[in-house]
Amino acid sequence: MYLFKRKEELERHLTTARNEGKHIGFVPTMGALHQGHISLINAAKENSDLVVCSIFVNPTQFNDPKDFEKYPVTIDQDVQMLTEAGCDVLFLPSVQEMYPDGLTAKMHYDFGSLETVLEGAARPGHFQGVGQVVHRLLTLVQPDKLFMGQKDLQQCLVINRLLKIIQSHVELVMCPTVRGNDGLAMSSRNLRLNATERINALHLYKGLSEIKRQYQKENLKTLKENAVKELTANGFEVDYVELISILENGSVIFPENAGVTPLYAVVAAKEVSSGVRLIDNMLL
Repeated sequence: MYLFKRKEELERHLTTARNEGKHIGFVPTMGALHQGHISLINAAKENSDLVVCSIFVNPTQFNDPKDFEKYPVTIDQDVQMLTEAGCDVLFLPSVQEMYPDGLTAKMHYDFGSLETVLEGAARPGHFQGVGQVVHRLLTLVQPDKLFMGQKDLQQCLVINRLLKIIQSHVELVMCPTVRGNDGLAMSSRNLRLNATERINALHLYKGLSEIKRQYQKENLKTLKENAVKELTANGFEVDYVELISILENGSVIFPENAGVTPLYAVVAAKEVSSGVRLIDNMLL
């Protein structure tokens, strides 16, 4: 696996690959890799000639500075996992490399209502930061396909909107959420949970599973309220539990009656004892 820390070196290597007719698959990450990330690498390998992964903890998408400071960093382990998975190229830039002119945004992206609901409402400015860094990475890598996980469902919708805004030819491939044997969605933030907190975090999965089991039988409002009560009773501060559908233009709507079928159940909540905020969703 080639490892590049400078943009010029990466671009030179990928230009050669493109000139050889190779199709490039790209997996952007913030490191602290797990099997969910490796599943994206595997999907990219199956659908591309050359796989590029980036590891960059992007400061502009953290609306909470403490969250940025505590984000897990496991570079040595990450490099080993990527090498064993058969990744071809790792891009490992510094903040200075990605933001040579400082962190102030140079462009505002119109993500519409995606910035005012769910993660957009809970984390003001978050998606603008995501847009900044992904736009810069896409400009550098110029992939044919971009691989991201369903666990970050709303982020996938935002990136799909970004691709249209910047008139990119890149195809976004959303891959299924990877879960542990206990059902917990794999997340880099899980590294901050101790054994007891990890068991408690399963309440997110259990709540989504219950909604999936009951959503065609019970009132949607009641299902959401019950899930919030259950999470709160087990030591969570709940940002939201919602049932959503996605329109053709990528916008999110909130069905409240039997006339419109919800597509996903989504949840975000902070595990109070650890202070770790977790998100998850389930296809209904």
